Parts: sequence; C-alpha cells; structure tokens
Amino acid sequence: MNHPEFLTNTRLAISETYQQTDADFLESGKDMFRDDGSTASTAVLVGNHLYVANVGDSRTVISKAGKAIPLSEDHKPNRSNERKRIENAGGVVMWVGTWRVGGVLAMSRAFGNHMLKQFVVAEPEIQEQELDEEFELLILPSDGLWDVVPNEDSVSLALLEEEPESAARKLIETAFSRGSADNITCIVVRFYHELVSKPQPLIQTQTQTQSGTEMEPQAQTEPETRTEPQITTEPETKTKPQITTELENKTEP
Repeated sequence: MNHPEFLTNTRLAISETYQQTDADFLESGKDMFRDDGSTASTAVLVGNHLYVANVGDSRTVISKAGKAIPLSEDHKPNRSNERKRIENAGGVVMWVGTWRVGGVLAMSRAFGNHMLKQFVVAEPEIQEQELDEEFELLILPSDGLWDVVPNEDSVSLALLEEEPESAARKLIETAFSRGSADNITCIVVRFYHELVSKPQPLIQTQTQTQSGTEMEPQAQTEPETRTEPQITTEPETKTKPQITTELENKTEP
C-alpha cells in the first residue's frame, strides 16, 4: 500500500512489491547458510475490483452464488508453461516422488530458494475480478488445505459458517481430519455488499416505563446526513432486551 502507484497501477505495485520482498528475503538469509523459501498469496480489493497475486501453490478461491472459482493457478514444475520457462533457463524438471525443479523443489515459483533462484522466480501471476453482489466469500489457504480439500468442498464448508473466523477454523480442522501432512493455514473473507452499497435507516427499538406502565416500542429513522447504519445499545434503565437487526455484528472487510 506504500507503493506510489498502488491506486493508479495496482498490478504494477503488487508485482514490484513481490520482487522487493524476494530480494529482502534473500538478503536476510545470505549469512545464515540456509536456503529457505516461501509461497505467497495476496488479495487486494480496490473499490469493487479484486486483484489476486500468487507465487507457489497457496491457491485463492472465491465463491460466487455458491460456486467455487479459483483465482490463481498453482505453480507446479510440470505445468507446461512453467516447465518450458525452467528448461529455457537451463534447468530441469524431474520426477522424484512428485515433479520437482532440479529434483529438489516441488514448486516452480517462490520467495527465496537461493540455489534455484535462476529457475524458481518470484514474479507473481495476477488475476483481476470485478465483484458484484453474487460474490460471497474469499478463501486464501496454504497448500496443506488443498492437498485434501477440493475447491468446491472448501466453499461449501465455509458457507455453512456465519463468521469468517469460524469458517477458517472449520476448513483447517477438516483438512487435519482428512489427514493433511503439510502446513495448514487459512484466511476467509466475507463480503457484506449491503453494508457498503445500501445504507439502511437507523432503527432504534426502545421500551420505556413511566409510572409502572410499559410504553410501546418506537421506531426512529436515521437523520439524512448519516451514510451508514448506526448501532446503539440499550440504556441501563431499560427493562426489556433491545431488539436488533442482523446487521449489528457484521463488519465491512
């Protein structure tokens, strides 16, 4: 977000930031005699325009009207275009339990991995998606989830939960119970379109007691100057629980 062209050229900002992250990663480990690496998956929402970047196999999936749509393609060495790129750079892809670059790394793009850097680049692939009200949620997990949970399963399971954190936990627990042996991390983002695009009038339902006689609930509309729903709590002197709308616990991503 600090990139000078983040808003005007988001794709360029993401791409150059990935390259800088890779350079910083390599620099930080040069004196440690390690050859670590990392995948990355990034989702950036500017207005209603979603940019998804990936390096490696941490796939991003979005749900549209209950259907799973992958917004990234795993960087596997046996992908035809990835294999061609590696071989053109002088590298080899071979089968060692799975397809690996130089017989070592099971992915074709990553941060770090200094010894294979000539072949294992950190240039992200970036996909764009314009969001509308049919899009429900976004799932960004590591490959420990995708090893055992198909795209459609991930969306079906996540949609069962109202809160995104609960959905992420459900997906992680499902992957673990299905025997995933890789690292399992997950972020779920829900889209609440009505809170952004359709400001609602303020509804306050109050119960007042005067001289021991209960008054009827009263509805108040929001002043015209307000642009978003205001959620209020009941004063301590009220004697009955406040009735609230389901918007109360929802937050904008």
